[in-house]
Amino acid sequence: MATVLNLRNVVKEYGPLKAVDGVSFSVPPSCIIGLLGPNGAGKTSLIRIITGITQADSGEIELNGENIYRLRDPSIGYMPEERGLYKKMKVGEQLVFLTRLRGLNKEDAYRRVVYWMKKFEIESWWNKKVEELSKGMSQKVQFIATVCHQPRLIILDEPFSGLDPINTSLIKDEILKLKSEGASILFSTHRMEQVEEMCDYIVLINRGKVVLQGEVGDVRNRYKEHLFEVRFDADFSPPSEGEFDFLPVTARHTNVRLREGQTTNHLLEYLLNAGVGIISFRELLPGFSDIFIKTVNASNDE
Repeated sequence: MATVLNLRNVVKEYGPLKAVDGVSFSVPPSCIIGLLGPNGAGKTSLIRIITGITQADSGEIELNGENIYRLRDPSIGYMPEERGLYKKMKVGEQLVFLTRLRGLNKEDAYRRVVYWMKKFEIESWWNKKVEELSKGMSQKVQFIATVCHQPRLIILDEPFSGLDPINTSLIKDEILKLKSEGASILFSTHRMEQVEEMCDYIVLINRGKVVLQGEVGDVRNRYKEHLFEVRFDADFSPPSEGEFDFLPVTARHTNVRLREGQTTNHLLEYLLNAGVGIISFRELLPGFSDIFIKTVNASNDE
């Protein structure tokens, strides 16, 4: 399968500290990858290497099949967690300036900035200075600066920080649209609900190493605990000891954990023989917060 970004055994050391320790993964086209990890795990160091801010000590990084350090102007859009706008510049002229830095002529840069400012309904901000904007308003301007030159690879570091729910939804919709148009997005966040909602694939880093990676659905299945939720149309009192491990929630709602060798068919047969009406029956897969904590703690113990 074609890939936009390939990392192979990337290493970065700062004195005795290995900030990035043999990291390898690939980013396919039209994909959102969640880059996860606790504070100090090496995510920012890795992003700086990918964007060319710093250089790896060893390993290979390829963008569209070419060594990223040999590319004159790699097609990357980067939105850092610590925003990098010039506070005294006006919004419109700053966005045109930043877009022109990525190789566009004045007319094309102006046209694209106008397009995005209209899309976000912020045309009236054109002559505002950045220092006059709130954190959330600055965030929208920074996002436009990141995507205005139509990069193939977009790197977003905590893109929803400081945004209210309406603007969070706006930016999220634009990220998903960019993905549908062929962009690949590397998305760093601490908010696990956003990972479950938006990401196709995750890479979890701890102490500079990849400790977990895979498609979101596959990772959740890997960590499932054979736990099921059952809702009834009448009160049901499961036995305290018996064939199944019932974990009652309410009189009409229980969770059941299957024991080794048991199947959902066994459970359903048991419940039907008990004469209760089942309204809903579903498997409870672990959330990414639980997976994150469990995996990080396990890697810390190694």
